[in-house]
Amino acid sequence: MDSPAVARFVAALPAAGSFSVWFGPLRGADWVSHNADAPHYAASTMKVALVVAAYREAEAGRLDLDAPVAVHNRFRSAAGDGRFEIDRSEDSDPEPWRRLHAEVSLRWLCLRAIVCSSNLATNLVLESVGAPAVTEALAAVGADGSRVTRGIEDTDARDTGLQNVVTAHDLARTLQSLASGTAASPAGCSEILATLAAQQINDAIPAGLPRGTVVAHKSGWVEGISHDAGIVYPPDRDPYVFAMCTTSGLTEQASLDLIGAGAAASWADSRVAEPEEARP
Repeated sequence: MDSPAVARFVAALPAAGSFSVWFGPLRGADWVSHNADAPHYAASTMKVALVVAAYREAEAGRLDLDAPVAVHNRFRSAAGDGRFEIDRSEDSDPEPWRRLHAEVSLRWLCLRAIVCSSNLATNLVLESVGAPAVTEALAAVGADGSRVTRGIEDTDARDTGLQNVVTAHDLARTLQSLASGTAASPAGCSEILATLAAQQINDAIPAGLPRGTVVAHKSGWVEGISHDAGIVYPPDRDPYVFAMCTTSGLTEQASLDLIGAGAAASWADSRVAEPEEARP
């Protein structure tokens, strides 16, 4: 497929920093990619693979998504026997904190980890699922360049070199696997996609699209890092995947604006997209 707008966007990317783009259909190879296999610190995009792993474990009978989980804020470090806590002021979602010392379902924690990027919910899900199950989920979708090795704010693990890593290509592979119903069961994939489409943090890809466009996506940000990856569902065209990772000295807003500009370019090129599967 010809993608002149995305090609121009890629050609104009800043020289300083690492910028990765993957733009393509729900199935098959990219239409345009740039530096798509370059590793980036995953930030909150790791939460997609984590939720996929939770659903896969439940479908294998090793977890119950509706079982109660005690909400707490003390976790074992991936680096050993040390313990760490999350800074409440750094978490974007107040809802799990309102339930501290109470019980909620694992399914609800998966929801909050995505729709408002809850760090507390993320660590509780990771505690239940385990990093090896996330590794298996990444392998199952072909995300060979990504890894999830530790929880959010596990500084001891980070200092020993354990890091969560993602690539734009792997994010796209994961989304394609969800769209095809193979990342987990078809029903599980549909539920995860609905959760991604209910995303409440919409300042990157959705900001570059016409208002009201449905996007099943997950973003991530820490200082110097800004990513977003999603399936875009135009009302009058076939859905497609757009993923972008940025590691640079840009400000947070400048990074978000850049991803939004990439999304706008993908929208311009999507008019001539090849036919794809029906929307979920």
